[in-house]
Amino acid sequence: MIIGGTMGRIVKETLHAKGIDIGIYTTNFESEFISLTDIARYKSDDPTAVIQNWMRNRDVIEFLGLWERLHNPDFKPLEFEGFRKQAGANAFTMSPKKWIEATDAIGIVSKAGRYGGTYAHSDIAMSFATWISPEFQLYIMKDYRRLKTDENSRLSLNWNLNREISKLNYRIHTDAIKDNLIPPELTPAQVVYTYANEADMLNVVLFGKTAKQWKDENPTAKGNMRDVATLNQLLVHANLESYNAVLINQGKNQKERMELLRLLAVQQLQTLEKVSLIPTLENGMIE
Repeated sequence: MIIGGTMGRIVKETLHAKGIDIGIYTTNFESEFISLTDIARYKSDDPTAVIQNWMRNRDVIEFLGLWERLHNPDFKPLEFEGFRKQAGANAFTMSPKKWIEATDAIGIVSKAGRYGGTYAHSDIAMSFATWISPEFQLYIMKDYRRLKTDENSRLSLNWNLNREISKLNYRIHTDAIKDNLIPPELTPAQVVYTYANEADMLNVVLFGKTAKQWKDENPTAKGNMRDVATLNQLLVHANLESYNAVLINQGKNQKERMELLRLLAVQQLQTLEKVSLIPTLENGMIE
């Protein structure tokens, strides 16, 4: 399901391991967070106590600190060192809330509300699951791989579909250029230049740079900027090609077309940011 909020576009799904349903969500289809609360229920009906007991261990604190240093530039090392020295002692206590507030950690997240609980980045969650039960962790990993395979299949399908749409619109687009912008007396080299000029105009409208500028900035990259474009960008680019063909047939000059195409690109990208191209499981909200 898609969830709106200050954290950006959130997609929540569910892992299934040995009869336990485990929540997992991604933010903007990037970092994945898995519910420690759900994982802890495999061991106890009091998941909060299980998580706090896990966080009392010195090796766990050291692992969490290392993860934060690798991924979080705002992590507070002095506060971490204080916890590291105390960890493992009988009097030492730790909770997700205490850890987050003291160190500005981002690898663990505490949430309230209907889908609340303690979530952790998949790296940390798998470590926690191993501490709970190595066998249980293997079951979680098995379903996690299944989920990733399904997700990659959906992404591949959407990406290939948009590429085919782009190819079709490119043919419409180049035919419009040939019929309206290319005088018969142009040389073959001039014809190629005219096509490239129109293609670069669309690149500038959508990506803010020409194909050559992108290549100069990414000399080792394979392919072109469309090959690394997002699904939303590919879809908008295909629509820009179609709309540009219509504007060419209407006799509008390049300056007029660029202004209209820019407005369309901004409008469509903003709309697509609010709409998922990937099927979701259910509707709901993480608060």
